Parts: sequence; structure tokens; C-alpha cells
Amino acid sequence: MMEADMENGRLYPERPRTFSTVRSKSSLPPIFRVLMRINPRAFIVLLLLVFSGVLYVGASTSPIVLFVFCVCTLSLFFSLYLTKWVLAKDEGPPEMSEISDAIRDGAEGFFRTQYGTISKMACILALVILGIYLFRTTTPQQEASGVGRTTSAYITVASFLLGALCSGIAGFVGMWVSVRANVRVSSAARRSAREALQIAVRAGGFSAIVVVGMAVFGVAILYATFYVWLEVDSPGSMKVTDLPLLLVGYGFGASFVALFAQLGGGIYTKAADVGADLVGKVEQGIPEDDPRNPAVIADLVGDNVGDCAARGADLFESIAAEIISAMILGGTMAQRCKIEDPSGFILFPLVVHSFDLVISSVGILSIRGTRDSGLISPIEDPMAIMQKGYSITILLAVLTFGVSTRWLLYTEQAPSAWLNFALCGLVGIITAYAFVWISKYYTDYKHEPVRLLALSSSTGHGTNIIAGVSLGLESTALPVLVISVAIISAFWLGHTSGLVDESGNPTGGLFGTAVATMGMLSTAAYVLTMDMFGPIADNAGGIVEMSQQPESVREITDILDAVGNTTKATTKGFAIGSAALASFLLFSAYMDEVAAFAQLPFKEVDIAIPEVFVGGLLGAMLIFLFSAWACSAVGKTAQEVVNEVRRQFIERPGIMDYNEKPDYGRCVAIVASASLREMIRPGALAIISPMAVGIIFRMLGHATGQPLLGAKVVAAMLMFATVAGILMALFLNTAGGAWDNAKKYIETGALGGKGSESHKAAVTGDTVGDPFKDTAGPSIHVLIKMLATITLVMAPIFL
Repeated sequence: MMEADMENGRLYPERPRTFSTVRSKSSLPPIFRVLMRINPRAFIVLLLLVFSGVLYVGASTSPIVLFVFCVCTLSLFFSLYLTKWVLAKDEGPPEMSEISDAIRDGAEGFFRTQYGTISKMACILALVILGIYLFRTTTPQQEASGVGRTTSAYITVASFLLGALCSGIAGFVGMWVSVRANVRVSSAARRSAREALQIAVRAGGFSAIVVVGMAVFGVAILYATFYVWLEVDSPGSMKVTDLPLLLVGYGFGASFVALFAQLGGGIYTKAADVGADLVGKVEQGIPEDDPRNPAVIADLVGDNVGDCAARGADLFESIAAEIISAMILGGTMAQRCKIEDPSGFILFPLVVHSFDLVISSVGILSIRGTRDSGLISPIEDPMAIMQKGYSITILLAVLTFGVSTRWLLYTEQAPSAWLNFALCGLVGIITAYAFVWISKYYTDYKHEPVRLLALSSSTGHGTNIIAGVSLGLESTALPVLVISVAIISAFWLGHTSGLVDESGNPTGGLFGTAVATMGMLSTAAYVLTMDMFGPIADNAGGIVEMSQQPESVREITDILDAVGNTTKATTKGFAIGSAALASFLLFSAYMDEVAAFAQLPFKEVDIAIPEVFVGGLLGAMLIFLFSAWACSAVGKTAQEVVNEVRRQFIERPGIMDYNEKPDYGRCVAIVASASLREMIRPGALAIISPMAVGIIFRMLGHATGQPLLGAKVVAAMLMFATVAGILMALFLNTAGGAWDNAKKYIETGALGGKGSESHKAAVTGDTVGDPFKDTAGPSIHVLIKMLATITLVMAPIFL
């Protein structure tokens, strides 16, 4: 009877709802449950009214803002088309749907609990910000414009909460589509590798378009609302060049949610993965994603909450922080140069990312399925297919960037400046491509580094670890060289653009660096699409394995999964590069804000001053301590999972013979509660440290007659944390990705294949690399940007 059931693809003879214990209650956020109860016709009318109001506000602000609103709206409809296309695909046989339902229930349940915790912390922090801003001093510019303490406080808090809300929605969208696309990719893999690839890419594309569109839309709506409400540029009111500083809270809110989402999701996914691998692969010798492993559902759930939801919030935060910092620097430069109409320099980032939505959509649509999906087509290299789409996107990015600079950055004061800034954008685009290529070289098993790492596994576990650590350390060199060349080149191009202040001093250097950052992120939607592809393909492979599909199907999903590991690594490299450039811009904006509040010049930070040097040491230490606590959290939670899986194998010996069902829900519950508990300590460290350091040294400076000491120490802390964080994140992400793909390379049959001693050593390396690449590494570049935004928001308390 068991054999007959297995032949029919069934896991167990009875066929009850195997995973019914995973779900507890409705997992949709309250706002979505409310919207779903509205009558469809009333909902459409409501949407039209909202859309009309948005267009009216945009038209009242600037034609550029109206253009941004229209593009974002069209991109929303395009994302809905992608959703409909993906969901129209079949889910395959019932056993696949059953597993997919369990993954979806677990992911949405954890998301609801995690974001409930994050929202409570966000509300507490919003009250703290409100209290600080109600009692802080105001700048002369704010006093002249009539924006007092109370107005400034409520604007900052509202921006913070909106940024946090939008970041949470971005994470939810990423997770929502991935848990529905995975089973459809699994089903398509039974027919064609190309069709499976297309579904995974379009599902990732939906999430990417929504995330980027929301980041642009959110900043544009805030800008337009404040512009109309505060009657900007009217006599006696605020100047448009000062308006971007009111948006800083939005970036801080996005960073806050992204950090905790990345920490909690990363701890969840890697603790489950490590626990499943150590007991399943190493001790019991069963395949990855085997249905007999009690931790396998928790592992597959983790892919969605750790990679999809967290990465959506992460990229949303990256784009929001970059847009706001570039708007601040554009406004400052326009003010110094006395440019008659500064709106083009301020709104330029919004237009660049609007074009990003258009060109990335073209790149996504360029990946097509086979003409006849009924034929089993030969397996093509998925990475090569996606690289073609990326090349198309980059070519279009170069063209649209040139158009944007000519349209918005042309000024009679320096007629050729727009060309210099277009070249700055080209520097950023080349930098992005270089980062993607470097990450691919160090993490794809088609290249020598990963193959040498796999070869080191043949001599044992220790040599695998040594080779992986050395590969990760080496991989920091090329990206740092690329970032260095990019910053200097862009600064020089901006410096020589011809824009000068009243004294004749060149002022375009920093804005040139900002434009390069925009160039780097001008293909962000397509890069995020490639990133989202990874966990969807990983989940698809797990569903194929658990539903015991033929080996040929698993072969297709294994190839997609290996490519997904590479695309995830390249996206992390891309995110680190953008974080480095964005942090440099935010650091400059912080110095400008301190100078405005203190009414004192603040153009440099002297690390020869002992207190300032100590601040730098504290910043570097923060990165190492944060990484240690993040990895430790994974280790502690993984120990709980290992003990639970071992207990089930001992107390239920029938699991190995398919006579008993594992208790998947127990492992899901353990990982969920532990990850929520463990994410608090490193997250609190990141938020409290810069505030505590700034206040302590402010008091010391007050006692010793150094009014800017607190601000200078925080600046040094931010500077050193950025440098140390970039290097640490590059090391952790690349080493972890290389270890994972070295294992995948051996699993293709190289060096003895699955079950060999080389494979066991590679599994050990992969286990060590798991918290590196999916918990600590991606959390650090979020940490870097959050440190920059929190110092910008809290600057008044350091003076």
C-alpha cells in the first residue's frame, strides 16, 4: 500500500491535512482585512477619488511631480498584470498545494506576529522623537519660514510613521507573492525550465515594481503635501530648497522597520536551515527538504520571511534614503549657486527612479517562456538569460539617465553641467554592473573561487572553513577599489561641472556623488527582481522534493536554486555598494544640518582629537558587536531546533519509514518565538548607541567648553561604522554565498557528489555561512544606513 501511495506522489496513505497545525488565525494585517470587506464598486470609486486628489496635489506642486505620480500609477497597474499572470498558472497536483499552503500559513503567521512587535516599538520611538522635537531648538531658516517646534515635531513623526508603514507594506508584498508563486514554479518545472524561470522572475518583478514604486510614491506624496500645506515659496514661508529636510523622518522610519525585519527574518530562516541541515543531512543522511525532516517547513517558511519580506523592506529603505539625501544635497547646492528654479535639482531623484520602473519592466518582460510549453525544452543557463535582461535594462538606464539630466539639470549658469552629471550617472551605472559581476565571480560555481572552495572540502571540514574565510576576506578588495574610484570620479565630475557659489568656489562635487548613487540604483527594480527570484526558486525546489517528484524535475529546480544563490549574493553586493554611497551623502547632510542648528561652521572631523578618535573606535566596535549578536542569535535558536528534531527522530522512529508524520508546527513555533526574542538586543544596540554616545559627549563638551564635541564624536562614530560595516558586510555575504554554492557544486556530482565526505565538509561550510549571508551580512548594510538616518533625525540633541 505504501509503495502504491509513493508511486502516486503521496507522502502518507491517509491524506489528511498534514500541516493544519501551522496556522493559528488570520494572518492578514488589519488594514488589508478592512479593505477586503469593502464593496468592489465602492472600492473603485474610493481609489478614483484618492487618485484624483493625488493628481491635484501633484499638479499644484510641479509638472515634474505630476509626471512621477503618473509613472508610479502605471507601474502599479503593470504589477497587477504580473500578479494576474502568475496566479493564473496552475498549482500542480494536490500534494504540492498542500505543502505550499503550509509554507504560506507559516510565513504569513510569523509576518503578522513580527510586524505587530515592530509596530509597537515604532510607536514608542515615535513618541520619543515627538518629545525631542517639541523641546529642541529651531534653525533660523525654520523660524523665518514660520515652521515652529510643534509643526516640525508633528511633521517628523508623521514622516517617520509613514516610512515605517510603507516599509512594512513593502515587506508584506514581497512575502505575499513569494508564498503563492513557489508552487506555480514547482508545477512549471515539470514541463519546462524556461517556463519555471519566467514565472519566478515575473513573481519577483511584481514585488520589485511595488517596492520601488511605493518608495518613490511615498516621498513624492510627502513632498507635494508639505509643499501645498506649508505654501512653500510664498512670501514669508519656507523655501523649496529647505523642504527636503522635512522628509528625513520618512527614511528613518523605513530604516527602523527594515533593520528589525532583516534581523528577525534572518534569524528565523537561518536557525531553521542550520537545524534542518545538521540533523537531516549530516546525522540522518536524508536529502535537503526531505518531508521526514521536522524542520523542513520552518526552513521553507524562513526563505520567505528572511529573504523576500526582509529584502523588500531593505531595498525600499535603500531607495528612500538615497532619494531623500540626494534631494537635500540638490536643494543645498541650488541654494548656494542661487539657481533661479531649483526644483529640477531637488526632484531629479524621483524622476530617475520613475524611469527605473519603466526600464525594469521592459527587462522583466524580455524574459519569455518557450513558444510551446508542451515540449520539454533543453535546460538553458538561467543566469545567462537573466543577465541578458539586465543588459537590456542597463542600456535603457544609460539612455533615460541622459534624458533626465538634460531635462532637469540644465541651467544657464553652467550650460554643460548637465553633461557632467550625466557622466556621474554613468559612473554609478558602471559601478552597479561591476558589483554584480564581482559578486557573481566570487559566488557562482562556474568560476574558479567557488570551485577551489569545493576542492578544499575533499581534505576535510577544517580546510573548507579556512578556504571559505580566506575567500570572503579576499572578496572585499575589488568592491572597495570600485567604490573608491566611483566616489572620487563622481566628485571630480561634479566639482568641474561649472556650478559655483557667490564666492566662485565649485559646489557640485557632493551632488555629483549623489547623482552617481542614483545611477547605481537606476536599475534597482530589476536587481530586486533577480533577488526575489532566489527564495522563490529555493521554495520551489523544496516543494518538488517534499512532494517526491521525478529526479528530472528536481534537476531543474536545483539549477534555478543555485542561480538564485548567486543572484541573492549579487543583490547584497549591490545593496552594500549603494549603502556606502548613500551613507556618504547622508553623512554630508548631517554635517550641513549640525552647522545650520549650531550656527557654526562644521566642515571637517579631526580624528586627532582624543574624544573624536574614541567615537570612531566605538563605531567600528558597534559593527563587530552587532554581527556577533546576530550570529549568536542564529546559533542559540538553531540549538533549540536541533534538539527538537533529534527528539522527534528518537521518540517517533516511524518518521524515517513514512509511517509517522513529523510535527512541523512545533519547529515553526520554536523558531518564530526565538527569532522575535533574539532580534531585540542587536536592534536596540543599533538605535541606542549613537544617541547615547552623542548625549554623553555633548555633556562632556559642555563641561569643557567644546560646543560641537557631541556632534563631532557622533560624526566619527558614523564614519568609522560605515567603513567597518562595508568591509564586514562584503566579507560575510560573499563567504556565505560561496560556501552555499560550493555545496551545490558538489551536489551536481562533482568530487563524489551527495553523501560523500566532501559533501559533508561542504555542508559544514554552508552551515557556518548561513548566518553570515542571510542574517548578519544583510543586516549590516541596513544598520549603516539607519545609523546615518538616526543621526540626521537626532542631530539637535547632540548640540
